[in-house]
Amino acid sequence: MRKIKLQMQMTINGYVAQPNGKNDWMTWNPDDELTAFIASMLDTSDTLLLGRKTAEGIIKFWETTAIENPTHPFAKKIAAIPKVVFTKTLDKSSWNNTRLAKGNLADEIARLKEQNGKDILVYGGAGFVSALIKEGLIDEYHLIVNPTAISDGMTIFNSFESVLKFTPTQAKLYPGGKIVLSYKPKND
Repeated sequence: MRKIKLQMQMTINGYVAQPNGKNDWMTWNPDDELTAFIASMLDTSDTLLLGRKTAEGIIKFWETTAIENPTHPFAKKIAAIPKVVFTKTLDKSSWNNTRLAKGNLADEIARLKEQNGKDILVYGGAGFVSALIKEGLIDEYHLIVNPTAISDGMTIFNSFESVLKFTPTQAKLYPGGKIVLSYKPKND
């Protein structure tokens, strides 16, 4: 069965966006190792899941980047991968290679996981990822910690009611200064 893998950038104090959704705190000192890690996450996945708010910015950005910078290490992959946007407000998709999911979150995820194919990658946003966490739908967490902190913002670990436990699978400091912390949920 396919796995749901979360790849999310965050600050050292656990925020994934400022209160207004801005991500200007992200650092980007591209290094070959982190670029290879991100590319491998894309290569082992054939579907990208997004919440509507994140989709509005990220899809157009990567499609434009793929055209304007064809040598970018993963822009073409992100632009080309089929996307599923979870929304309660949109009735049709205006993006290429994208379909909308409007049903029950757990049911939609179960249907996706049952399909043949590679794993499924989640890019965000905060509310969508929080809902996935609350429902216990993420199989792997890959948290990219930026060497920054902000005083307030959005977090993904705020909607569950009990203690969540994880098994660490990797912790790696990359030359550009980011750390990737990888976990699997612990099933007690």
